[in-house]
Amino acid sequence: MKVIPMQSSEIYQSSIAYFLRPISSLLDDPDVTEIMINGPGDIRTERAGKLYCTELKFASDATLLAAVRNIAEFNGRSLDEMNLAMDGRLPDGSRVHVITPPTAKNGVHVTIRRFKKSTFNLKSLVETQSLSDTAAEFLDICVKLHKNIVISGGTGTGKTSMLNALSACIPSDERVIVIEDTSELQLNESGHTISLEAQQGNGEDSPRLSIRELFANTLRMRPDRIIVGEVRRGEALDLIQSMISGHAGALTTVHANTPRDAVIRLETLCLMNDAELPVYVARQQVASAVNLVVQLARMSDGSRRIQSIAECCGLDQAGERGQYVWNDLFQFQATGKDEKGRIQGTLRSTGRTPSFASEPFSMGLGEHVRFTTAQFPRDPAANGTI
Repeated sequence: MKVIPMQSSEIYQSSIAYFLRPISSLLDDPDVTEIMINGPGDIRTERAGKLYCTELKFASDATLLAAVRNIAEFNGRSLDEMNLAMDGRLPDGSRVHVITPPTAKNGVHVTIRRFKKSTFNLKSLVETQSLSDTAAEFLDICVKLHKNIVISGGTGTGKTSMLNALSACIPSDERVIVIEDTSELQLNESGHTISLEAQQGNGEDSPRLSIRELFANTLRMRPDRIIVGEVRRGEALDLIQSMISGHAGALTTVHANTPRDAVIRLETLCLMNDAELPVYVARQQVASAVNLVVQLARMSDGSRRIQSIAECCGLDQAGERGQYVWNDLFQFQATGKDEKGRIQGTLRSTGRTPSFASEPFSMGLGEHVRFTTAQFPRDPAANGTI
């Protein structure tokens, strides 16, 4: 992506605002989390996890196409017969995806994911009763213990927000390198954070810099932590191998519906790497690397919830027949609905201890154990660690 000078950036900000005037009210609405433009006459939004139709529209296909080409130019990309889709950002940081005809049959389709300044942390989850004090403290200690954590969930379940919340637990004196397809994370600016964004090339004069290539560079940059916004392709193997070779404490997200599906997906993505690993080798590496899976879900009322926290305890046997072994540590328990029909409940301990129950004390983090004495007893054997 070409670097936009400050003066040019301001010009693009004005021109993009001009072209997007038909949806300016949505862009200014803090409650709108997603804007979906399905051709010039069909514009929909997401608010509080629910989809709504609007009466807004662009004047024609041509005006909508002019808007997206202006956005593409701001991002240093091309939209033409050779480039029918694009990922990018608006000047305010909102993520944009564009796909154009003939691939999109009903006209230009634009999806804008809005990002507010993040105030999302574990404390805010406790205040909204999405998380108990015990679960929040448990996750905080796990991050400080450099456990490799995968955040799993479907589309729109809050994976990026959860990644922000866990990232806030990283001590400020650690060097954190963030790798993303499109920059979305808002880490603590007072910390030592390096943000890298993959680039989509437009030919030989503008070569693409992929997530995998960024990852190779990251390993030479002395990271204390590596955060990958989302694992989608063969870079999964690079991440997994870094986890088991001295770069513990990694955080990432993956699209999956259960913790088991999450590690199976990571296993499959590892096989998309050109290393040509046997399936059982990929499974062994994933099982060795991943410590915890935080599973998110969107409930029937549109709310986003942490559904479970599960520890991956390796495989039940060696070789090609090994299956993942799980230790379920926390599960969401619904307690009913309030007067507005919103689901009530919280994430509660299953009463089981993790395999690393003694580590807070051996690693000098014993003073952090306040609500989690059942998960981190000073005598782990007394509480049934598996």
